[in-house]
Amino acid sequence: GLILPYLDVPFQHASPRILKAMQRPGDVDRMLDRIAAWHGVAPGLTIRSTFITGFPGETEAEFDELLQFLDAAQLDRVGAFAYSPVEGAAANELPGALPEALREERRARLMAHQEDISTQRLEARIGRTIEVLVDDVDEEGAVARSSGDAPEIDGLVYVTDGHDLEIGQFATVTVTDCDVHDLFAKLA
Repeated sequence: GLILPYLDVPFQHASPRILKAMQRPGDVDRMLDRIAAWHGVAPGLTIRSTFITGFPGETEAEFDELLQFLDAAQLDRVGAFAYSPVEGAAANELPGALPEALREERRARLMAHQEDISTQRLEARIGRTIEVLVDDVDEEGAVARSSGDAPEIDGLVYVTDGHDLEIGQFATVTVTDCDVHDLFAKLA
């Protein structure tokens, strides 16, 4: 079975034309099918991906395709980078360079769009009992991670009554609440 149900897949974009310009496979329907298949195999799976906004020539319509892909894909965690001309990259020769402000503005819009999706996915976990690994214990309880949280990048699980837990210990907790990034739980 899967040891850690966590996949990091750098999709980068969802417009077939932009993907082709990035020299990446551009079959978006296949990407969505793969996501559905992974969830079928591992129902508790967390999928993280990274996208680039403002690639040379990206139109508003192509950026919109990316937002629609996020709606369809329902990824748990998303990172985004505004395109930046890397020295010597072939993409620098591409026409249609976008102003930095627009590349950044699209990055911010993508993150705001995804924030709603991520929050809904966390809300769906309220009431569930999960296994967590304790990272820290202080006067407010324990700070832990579920199998869906990579250290230092992803959200945390705050165990409000976890004062007696020890660092490095696994605990079974019931999720009671969430905010945009983190879960709150009590010992099960």
